[in-house]
Amino acid sequence: METSVQFTSFVAVGDSFTEGMSDELPDGSYRGWADLLAARLAAASPGFRYANLAVRGKLIGQIADEQAETAAAMDADLVTLVGGLNDALRPRCDMAQVKDRLAEAVERLAPHTKQLVLMRSPGRNGPVLDRMRPRMEELFDHVDDLAARHGALVVDLYASKALSDPRMWAVDRLHLTAEGHRRVAEAVWQTLGLPPSFDWDQPLPPAAPVPWLARRTADVQFARTYLGPWIGRRLTGRSSGDGRPPKRADLLPYDGR
Repeated sequence: METSVQFTSFVAVGDSFTEGMSDELPDGSYRGWADLLAARLAAASPGFRYANLAVRGKLIGQIADEQAETAAAMDADLVTLVGGLNDALRPRCDMAQVKDRLAEAVERLAPHTKQLVLMRSPGRNGPVLDRMRPRMEELFDHVDDLAARHGALVVDLYASKALSDPRMWAVDRLHLTAEGHRRVAEAVWQTLGLPPSFDWDQPLPPAAPVPWLARRTADVQFARTYLGPWIGRRLTGRSSGDGRPPKRADLLPYDGR
């Protein structure tokens, strides 16, 4: 037992970040921060139940329409909601609509849980973050406002220097590594007021210089393997989550799998 504070149930709502990409297990499935958090909460609460409704690629409107109602009906002690960045990363984005749909999801969830947790998501240092920063900060200011109105907690990952380190991000440059997810789980744990296990925002050791040719080779591989297909999906209106069911659709006892 790590803590005397108990949550008996947990529902995670969101997109690929909450699904756990790219914290890959040997069988090819993804674990991620929500599973890690659930395991720790389960150790402190016999009979603990967990559902993860997250699906990669989902926009905030889809999260509001497809996940919020289902999660609210579960009446879990703890609910986490992270969404909106998939919208903000698109070339054309109506931020007013994004904020309205996020507010709808929060308003649906807040009355049906003892503790709602929202997040200011992390960003990988680099040109993409520089271009998207104004939209992200507009979204995160709205997250803060919603939390204040509805009594939600906010996990501020955006301010983290450690999580902005490119070494915390997978080769697709969109999802955290296993170490990144481990730190997010600890950040949520501490935000819930539970006893810390380590400093989740401790910076990594200084990085060794990477030769110019190696950097350019990595850029070309990234563009061919990840950026090109991502642009293709945007142009054709497809999503990586099309037809994919939720990670854990039912609120069931959690046995670590």
